[in-house]
Amino acid sequence: MPAESIYLLAADAIIVAHVLFVAFVVLGVLAIYAGYLLSWTWVRNYWFRLFHLVGIVFVVLESWVGIICPLTTWEMHLREKAGGETYSGSFIQHWLQSILYYEAPEWVFVIVYTLFGALVLASWFIVPPRRHE
Repeated sequence: MPAESIYLLAADAIIVAHVLFVAFVVLGVLAIYAGYLLSWTWVRNYWFRLFHLVGIVFVVLESWVGIICPLTTWEMHLREKAGGETYSGSFIQHWLQSILYYEAPEWVFVIVYTLFGALVLASWFIVPPRRHE
């Protein structure tokens, strides 16, 4: 298998991991609040909640500092090594623009990430996690 194909395959694997991470963060908060309303005990699992909180805190801090996600940087590096197309900006910004034709300045994403992070943080008080179920 040519090196270019391996680089593209690795870049695609990173995209899959990135999408799964975004799904975990977005769907996770929806599950937490739905679980609260529907009395799902698993949404109070301490480790699930800790990984979820750490995930969104990482995203919020990245946006405040103004750095691109390491997964995006790694993916673009691999695509460049393979001679493939790259994109600029953040992963979410690129795909929202590609899928929804939604374009916004970077500060809009910083605000959205921060508000979403606040929603996740609030879930720790509204639906507090428990160490033992």
